[in-house]
Amino acid sequence: MRKQNLEAPLLDPSPASFNRRKKWSFALCFLFALTAISFIGLRHHGHIGIWLVGDVERYNGRLQQNADIVESEQAVVAADDGRCSEIGISILKIGGHAVDAAVATALCLGVVNPMASGLGGGGFMVVRSSSTSEVQAIDMRETAPLASSQNMYDNNGNSKLEGALSMGVPGELAGLHAAWSKHGRLPWKTLFQPAIKLARDGFVVAPYLAHHIASKAKVILKDPGLRQVIAPEGKLLRAGEICHNVELSHSLELIAEQGPEAFYNGEVGKRLIEDVKRAGGILTMDDLRNYKVEIPEAVTVNAMGYTIVGMPPPSSGTLGISLILKILECYNAAEGSLGLHRLIEAMKHMFAVRMDLGDPDFVNISKTVSDMLSPSFAKEIQRKIFDNTTFPPEYYMPRWSQLRDHGTSHFCIVDSDRNAVSVTTTVNYPFGAGVLSPSTGIVLNDEMGDFSTPSEISPDELPPAPANFIQPKKRPLSSMAPIIVLKDNQLAGVIGGSGGLKIIPAVVQVFINHFILGMDPLAAVQSPRVYHELIPNVVLYENWTCIDGDHIELSDEKKHFLEERGHQLEAHNGGAICQLIVQNLPNSPLKLGRRSGKEYKNGVFRGMLVAVSDPRKDGRPAAI
Repeated sequence: MRKQNLEAPLLDPSPASFNRRKKWSFALCFLFALTAISFIGLRHHGHIGIWLVGDVERYNGRLQQNADIVESEQAVVAADDGRCSEIGISILKIGGHAVDAAVATALCLGVVNPMASGLGGGGFMVVRSSSTSEVQAIDMRETAPLASSQNMYDNNGNSKLEGALSMGVPGELAGLHAAWSKHGRLPWKTLFQPAIKLARDGFVVAPYLAHHIASKAKVILKDPGLRQVIAPEGKLLRAGEICHNVELSHSLELIAEQGPEAFYNGEVGKRLIEDVKRAGGILTMDDLRNYKVEIPEAVTVNAMGYTIVGMPPPSSGTLGISLILKILECYNAAEGSLGLHRLIEAMKHMFAVRMDLGDPDFVNISKTVSDMLSPSFAKEIQRKIFDNTTFPPEYYMPRWSQLRDHGTSHFCIVDSDRNAVSVTTTVNYPFGAGVLSPSTGIVLNDEMGDFSTPSEISPDELPPAPANFIQPKKRPLSSMAPIIVLKDNQLAGVIGGSGGLKIIPAVVQVFINHFILGMDPLAAVQSPRVYHELIPNVVLYENWTCIDGDHIELSDEKKHFLEERGHQLEAHNGGAICQLIVQNLPNSPLKLGRRSGKEYKNGVFRGMLVAVSDPRKDGRPAAI
């Protein structure tokens, strides 16, 4: 496909420019904050600090404004790093499609947040075209290498999560290219320039990355590749310092010039495979050459007056959301402490059911898929939920141990034509396998850890799920849940999250908060959340202070209500990270003091867009 040859200047992502922009925009951001506070009415659910704008904090010797919300009638990007949101917007400003912006944003995140995503990982993308209403589901999930087997970790369980043997075949680059081939408007090479500049010239280490560097110090110092990038001269980088990944910039340059062939059948791939073999992995060039992006039919869920579109298995995200919402739909209301109790019970039932899922190319999961989409199945479960009590795990009849995946990064994009993209990408655990390829600068994923293995003894003392056993070319089950929300066939929102097992509960709560309870977008994201893993039988409630200084904690009233019903509660200083974009449709729950939107054009409504980045991480949205 030929692309327009646009040579407009892109956003300069260098550290110096980054900090200059922050100083220059401080006053404007402060005025915006005062104005915004005057017209946004926020509901206060539990104790939380300033809802709208995070504290102005001093780091790297400069002032940085951390605004969690933006508005625009044109286009918005919500990523979990503000620099990447800005890069996505810079692509839209020069005529790019939302997918063009998604490619540039994903590449940026792979550079500045190497603990969460990158070329060495994979993920899922959902794309909706406004002109046709077509939704494309792009499965760029990693696959098991050709030399893998279900018993390969019998003698060394740690190698399933640590080291090069835990690496699956990367899919992110192939997936980004597949989406760009169908939707992209700008040259492939153009989309790589900001990420190349960041990797080559260096970027400021943000607090969230610095936290993971400190927590993974032993892993980083042990691996030669990570050490050369994250701990130059043997000293771990800290927040505010500059990180360079020159080898990654060279890899990105080759891929920009030669396309994904450079990775899957060229110089970058060959160097990567050599490094993987030296580190003890089994990946081969045949694995890279044989990797195929899957483009299955998207899953469509009609619930609570909205249509939700997302990924089919091996993602359990959309189906998990479907089952929870359809259970809650059996009730007349979802508000208050009782609604929270019902949500927790629905989550417990969902986690028991979802472990029958797996890669549909290898196992027959049609009945489980049908059940999780079925209103009658949800009604059967709802009859097992009692408003005055909870039950031990065996009541929910779990058969298999849970998939306990980790990490990831999520971003949402809506362009001026109202094309929408929701992307979740991952290398699994922080810094993946704990190995960085020295000759390519690419962090290896440890996605093989998301498979079940026959000899595995799990914390929940249940047998491993056969549907998720390893087979060559198979894709492991996932909790990722990128979704697009529609109302009357118009775009209503884009949501997704990062955080492994906590993604589904978090995305459900953000959806309910805004679309059902009518909370403002920022409040919907910031509101304290609860999580449950079925086993152990504990409700984890958020009680933590975010990077921007906001304190998030479930209210005492709700805690007491849950305890009275037999829930065991445990404070948790962490949670999933969600990004949210909503469009102000006619009669939507979003009420702003400014213009409420423009008229329909060619059948597509263009209302006010509001983008929120979760303050639980140091992200920031951007807008035209």
